[in-house]
Amino acid sequence: MKIGISIKLDVTKLDKSRFFVGEKGTYADLTAFIDTDVQGQYGDNGTISQSATKEEREAGQRMPIAGNCKVFYKADSQPQQAPPPPPAYPQKPDYDQGDPVGNSVPF
Repeated sequence: MKIGISIKLDVTKLDKSRFFVGEKGTYADLTAFIDTDVQGQYGDNGTISQSATKEEREAGQRMPIAGNCKVFYKADSQPQQAPPPPPAYPQKPDYDQGDPVGNSVPF
């Protein structure tokens, strides 16, 4: 299944000490929990928070919610059958090439 989501994130809630520098920029690890079938009170489908470390997860520590997300597009990714071809219609005769039926008018 393919989904499109819009994200609203309060960056002031992110712990900047958890940011890290990579080859192409400065990054933050985030985690999103999305339920495509259920909407919350404000029309959102999930929450976003900074990712917890392994130790924090094992200790049961939860990270504060920094934003939410809303599903705006949902499509089944299973291959769909091609639509049937349109019905074949007889072609119109090309009168500039003569009468294809042989019913020429003699005048």
